[in-house]
Amino acid sequence: MNMQSSQHTARTALSVNLNKVAWVRNTRHLAIPSLTRAANLCLQAGASGITVHPRPDERHIRVDDVRDLAAVLQSWPDREFNIEGNPFHNLMDCLMDLVQRKLPVHQVTFVPDAHGQFTSDHGWSFPQDAPRLRPVIAQAQALGVRVSLFMDAETVQMAAAKEVGADRIELYTEPYAAAWGTSTQEAQLQRFAAAAQAAHAVGLGVNAGHDLNLANLAAFVRTVPGVAEVSIGHALIADALELGYCAAVRAYLDCLLPR
Repeated sequence: MNMQSSQHTARTALSVNLNKVAWVRNTRHLAIPSLTRAANLCLQAGASGITVHPRPDERHIRVDDVRDLAAVLQSWPDREFNIEGNPFHNLMDCLMDLVQRKLPVHQVTFVPDAHGQFTSDHGWSFPQDAPRLRPVIAQAQALGVRVSLFMDAETVQMAAAKEVGADRIELYTEPYAAAWGTSTQEAQLQRFAAAAQAAHAVGLGVNAGHDLNLANLAAFVRTVPGVAEVSIGHALIADALELGYCAAVRAYLDCLLPR
């Protein structure tokens, strides 16, 4: 079997982003819904990991949540904890806190969000961002943590992401999701496939996330080669409101089955 064929048949990992669970909890002072219970239910259903994106204003995930969820992952040694965020805001503080407490963290995903940004909406740009990214990438890797960079699906940027030291990139998939069901859907799929191929060609792993859902996920992982992990929050948690956590996770896992 050649490399591209094996990339298409390997099972893509599902990391569940729990930000929206925290957002609902934060609307009251009752500590419900529980993030740790949500994490355990998702992991019991087969999720490969948990993702959080703690922003400086703590409008959803709080610093204590990061610690509590890392403690949950201690009981799931075959699963991964991924922390997203801007390394020049509070992300590196969260990372150092977990390392000092000897709590698990497997991957950090560096995202170029501004303070107070509504949601992530673009990736890093090179060569502009290279000088400041190099030291924080090296710092995280020295702690034994994999580093993924949130990137737009631009083939010309992949070699630069590798050169700056990243282990993986996470493709920002909102343009694909927005094109779903339109005349530009196939063109977007091919754009993302080309970006993934360019990343693999320089030795980067490929993750993906943003607005992936039950309708568009299967086509994405079927067409885009070698997606190691998808991180899904908003849509999965919305589906869990109707289906429950376990059924929602299983439905997304079904989309990831090799076809």
